Amino acid sequence: MSAERRLQQAAAAARHRRAAIRIATGLAPAAVAIAGAWRLSGGSAAVAVAIAAAGLLSLLAWRAAQDLDARWLARRLDRRADMEDSADLLFAATPLSGLQALQRERLRGRLATGAAPELREPWPARRLAMLFLAALPLVLVLLFWPARTAPPVERGPATAEAPGTPATDIALVSASLDIAPPAYTGLPARGGGELGAKAPEGSRLAWRLRFSPQPPAVALVLHDGRRIELQREGEDWTGGHVLARSTLYRIVPDGALPLRDGRLHRLDAIADEPPQLRVLAPERNLTLRAEGQRDWALSFEASDDHGLGNARLVITLAQGSGEQVTVSERRLALAGEGDAKQRRYARRLDLAALGLAQGDDLIVRLEVDDNRRPQAQTRRSASYILRWPLPPATEATGMEGLVKRALPAYFRSQRQIILDAEALISERPRLAADDFLARSDGLGVDQRILRMRYGQFLGEENVGGEDAPAGEAGQPEDEHHAGDGHDHGAEPPADFGGPVNVLEDYGHTHDDAEAATLLDPETRAILKKALDAMWSSEGELRQGQPGRALPHAYRALGYIKQVQQATRIYLARVGLELPPIDETRRMGGDRTGLGDRRDGLVAAVAPDSPALALWQALAPEADAETGAALDAFAAWLRENEMRLADPLDLVAALEAVRADPACSDCRARLRERLWPLLPRPAAAVLPRAVPDRAGQAYLEALAPESKP
Repeated sequence: MSAERRLQQAAAAARHRRAAIRIATGLAPAAVAIAGAWRLSGGSAAVAVAIAAAGLLSLLAWRAAQDLDARWLARRLDRRADMEDSADLLFAATPLSGLQALQRERLRGRLATGAAPELREPWPARRLAMLFLAALPLVLVLLFWPARTAPPVERGPATAEAPGTPATDIALVSASLDIAPPAYTGLPARGGGELGAKAPEGSRLAWRLRFSPQPPAVALVLHDGRRIELQREGEDWTGGHVLARSTLYRIVPDGALPLRDGRLHRLDAIADEPPQLRVLAPERNLTLRAEGQRDWALSFEASDDHGLGNARLVITLAQGSGEQVTVSERRLALAGEGDAKQRRYARRLDLAALGLAQGDDLIVRLEVDDNRRPQAQTRRSASYILRWPLPPATEATGMEGLVKRALPAYFRSQRQIILDAEALISERPRLAADDFLARSDGLGVDQRILRMRYGQFLGEENVGGEDAPAGEAGQPEDEHHAGDGHDHGAEPPADFGGPVNVLEDYGHTHDDAEAATLLDPETRAILKKALDAMWSSEGELRQGQPGRALPHAYRALGYIKQVQQATRIYLARVGLELPPIDETRRMGGDRTGLGDRRDGLVAAVAPDSPALALWQALAPEADAETGAALDAFAAWLRENEMRLADPLDLVAALEAVRADPACSDCRARLRERLWPLLPRPAAAVLPRAVPDRAGQAYLEALAPESKP
C-alpha cells in the first residue's frame, strides 16, 4: 500500500475518533437537559431538547474533526523518530529543492514499508466515566422522583377573601415605582415593582399602588417624620417625590385596618461626584525656565461620572521682588478633545505674549465644571509654577553692597575655597610636604565649617561652629597660621557685637524666615546635593589631595548658585479676619466662656451617648425594658444623623426591634451596629503591678545598692 493511502486512512481514523470523543463527552449533559425538559414541560419539550442536543453535538463533532488538518498531521507524524522532524515535506504544496525532494521520498518509503501510522487520540475513559457517574443520579431524580401535587385553587385575585368573611388587614395588590433621573445625567427613566431603589440625587420618583380592600387614605411616611400624601386615581393611589437624600419610608394607610406588609423600604440617593483631574504636563509643581525657552506646554485630563462642562485655565503672573510684587490674573477658555465624560486639554502658552520676564513667576491652574444642574460642581487642580530665575548674584562694593539681601551672604566662601585650593596646587612644587599637607588640611577645616553652616538650613546642628580649631584633624594648631593663603577673620567687623552679628554668629537659623522655614522641597534637595559635594571636597582636602577635591568643590558651587536664585516665594495674600466684638458685654464684668491660663489640665469627659445604654439593654442576659433606651437613642440618632456613615442601616435595625421586641436576631443585629458607636474609655495611668515573690526579692536586693 502506498504511503499516501496509508496517511489518508490514518487521518480519517483520527478524525472519526476525535468526533466520537466530542459526542461522548456531550451525551451526559444532553441527557440531563432532556430529563429536565421532560420533568418541567412533558414529552414534547423533551423531544425538542433531544433534537437540539443532537444537532449541537453533531456540529461540535464536525468542527472538532475539521481541526485535524495537514499541519496537525505533520506534528503528529513528527513524534515518530523515523520521520526525522521532516513530516511537513509530505504535505508541501510548493516545489521542493533537490535535497528536500530526496528526503520526502525517503519518508514515503518508510511509511509504505513500515508499520501503519497511529494518529488517533486515546479514549478519555476516566473523564467520561466521571461525567456519566455525575449525570446518572440527576437523570434518575428528574425521571422518577414523585411530583408534588397541590390542591386545586380557585382562580381569581390573590387577595380576595371568601364571601362573607370580613377583612382583617389591607393587602398591597400591586405596586410600581418609576424613576426619572435628572436630565443632565443622560440616564433613561426606569420603573419596576420594587419599592426600594437606588437613583441619582435629584431624581423624580412616582409611586402607583393598589390595595385590597381600599383604605380611606394612604401616605408614605419617611423615617424623619415627613409624609407624602398619595392621591387616588380610580383603583390606584399615586404620589411623587424628589429624591434629595437617602431615606427610609413605610406605606401607612388610614383607617382601622393595618397594612399586611408594613416593612421599611430604602431609597438611596447617589451623589453626583465632582470632576476628577490629572495633570499630564508639567510633571513637577515648580519648573525653571530653560535657556531659550519661548513657550510652555500644558496638558490636563478630566473625567466626570455624568459629563463635563466648561474648562478654563487660570494664569497668574507675579512680577517684581520684595514688597514690590505685582500680581495679574487672566482666564483662558479651553476646548478639550474626547467624549462628554472624559476629555484631554492641551495648551501651549506664549511666554513673550504673557509678559514673562527675568525674575517673574508664571502660575497656572486648571478649573473644570461638570454639567450638574442647577449648580455645577467645580474642581481645581494644584498650582504649577514656571520660574524665570534671576542671574547669579555677584560680589558688590560701595552702595550696592548695602542693599544686598542677607541670605546670599551665607553663600560666598565656597568660591574662596576653590581659589585657595587652586593657588595651593600651583605652589605645591615650592612647598615642603608637611607644609602642603597642613595648608590642605586647613582648607578642609574651612570647608567643614562652611558645610556645617549650610547644614543649619536643613535643620542640622552646628557642633563646633566656626570656631572649630584646625588641630581637631590631627594637625598642630600652630601650623594653621596667618599668611597661609586664606582668611582667618582676625580683624573684627566694624559693627562687631551688634544685634545682627550676634544672631548670625551664635544663633540657630532653624526658624529663620529666609532659611529652613521658607525653603521649598526642590531648593532643599539642591542644598542637600551641595552638602554632599562639600563633604567629598572636605575629605579630599583633609587627606592632602586638593586636586581631587576641586571637582567636588566646583559642583558644590554650582548647586549653591541654584540655591541663591530660589529665593522667591509666592503666597496668597489674605486679609485679617477677627471675630466680631460683642459690645453688650463691655464693661459688664461677664466672664462667661473665658478661660484662665493658670488652670491646669482638665480631665477628659466622654461624650454623652445613649448607644452604651441601649447596647447593654440589648444583651441576651439583660432583663431590662428597652423601650426607654430605644426612644433615647432614636432622638440622638435624629440629631447626629449627618455624623454617621450609614444612618439608614441603624434606623432600619432600630425599627425592626421596635416592631418585634422579642426577635432575638433583630436585637443582635442592632447590637452589632451599635458597637462602633460606643464611647472609648479615656486614657488613664495604669497602676503598677504588684511584684511576685521573685520580683520582690529582686527589688529588696537592689535597695542596699541604691543607698549612698
